[in-house]
Amino acid sequence: MDRSHAASRADAAEVDKLAQEMTERFRQVLSTKRMNELTSRSVHSRSSSPAPRDFGTPQPPRLHNAPPSYSSLRNIPLVPQPPQDARSLRFKNMLHSLSNMPMRWENPGLLDEALRVVPLEQIYNEAEEESQILQAEAESLGGGKKAAWGYQDCVIRALLRWFKRSFFSWVNNPPCSQCYSPTIGVGMAAPLPDEQARGANQVELYKCSVQHCGAYERYPRYNDAFVLLQTRRGRCGEWANCFSMLCRAVGSRVRWVWNSEDHVWTEVYSVHRKRWVHVDACEESWDKPRLYTDGWGKSLAYCIAFSVDGAMDVTRRYVGSSKHTLERNRCPEAVLLHIMDEIRAMRRNNMSKQDKFRLEGEDMREARELRGYVIQSIAHEVSRINADDILSGRQSRPRPDPDAQKALEGRTSGNEQWIRSRGEGGRGAPSQQDPRNQQR
Repeated sequence: MDRSHAASRADAAEVDKLAQEMTERFRQVLSTKRMNELTSRSVHSRSSSPAPRDFGTPQPPRLHNAPPSYSSLRNIPLVPQPPQDARSLRFKNMLHSLSNMPMRWENPGLLDEALRVVPLEQIYNEAEEESQILQAEAESLGGGKKAAWGYQDCVIRALLRWFKRSFFSWVNNPPCSQCYSPTIGVGMAAPLPDEQARGANQVELYKCSVQHCGAYERYPRYNDAFVLLQTRRGRCGEWANCFSMLCRAVGSRVRWVWNSEDHVWTEVYSVHRKRWVHVDACEESWDKPRLYTDGWGKSLAYCIAFSVDGAMDVTRRYVGSSKHTLERNRCPEAVLLHIMDEIRAMRRNNMSKQDKFRLEGEDMREARELRGYVIQSIAHEVSRINADDILSGRQSRPRPDPDAQKALEGRTSGNEQWIRSRGEGGRGAPSQQDPRNQQR
């Protein structure tokens, strides 16, 4: 027994020694690389300098020297830079236009009208019951633990269930209004005056699949949340627009998240957790930011969250690893940082100093949270590296991901054909979905 303990201690000591040697080797390589870069930069600077002049004649000081290049120092924070090229300017104009969406929900008359269609008694009763259950669970654990979610969070969760199951419906191809047969998309049509008056900038045109009918069906894409309270149907854009407005109506702070890969969703601020929470009304999804990458199998480039208080690049919350990252080529990262600061300053221009200070504190906490996702991703990838591969210089199969078994299923909103065409079936079978979303 003593010999086995001694052997295990010796093995542990060897592992610790190996890890220490590898760490020191990595530090030396990194140090040498940085020194070589700095040396080459210095040599290039000397070789490109003009010939020395006569030191007997005093020269005027250089007042307009170009700033040094920091391209090799990756740990220095980005400095916001205004857009210069046409591509960056187009991206800036688009983001400024998108930032207006949450401002439309600040209409008191609209919010009052929204509350009339919400069964508030049902919502608040469910929220109270769930809040008490969560509080009891926390107390049973002892140690003064905090409940998983607060009361207002439970209100949004109850609103999410009601919105998905009872209020809003999904539209793939609208059925024929004459014979209720399936329709086939034939293109776009100009909006009629009444459609345009209700906020429809584009209209999809469908034709009945039954030959003897041949009727055409118009599907206006309404952008007005007030109109959506009446139509109660649409795709992810209409779902996120209407649901976000209802969250605002019941008193929560809301974000509208735009994704460059053709999807939108909601974020709600949890006062209880002091952070923004992912909410997708189409999927009845709460706090599952990896739904789109690990679940649907999508790769993402930009996820930008807009609120009445500003804008934030939240891509790191939704992309967990490099295999799900697309190239971000709409503008340089420093320019995107400038655009975010610009929108934020515009939205907070007339706020009190106290409100600005509070929001700046929230921004700092969220920036730490987003950096934490990067650290977690790096730590996860490093934990899958085999030490023997480093020593031998070869690569074996990576260690299995323990979280792979917990991967979310594919998309459930929309019919099977539509999901397959978008490549959002994920690892689950796309045919397993809500039957109310299927067209006859």
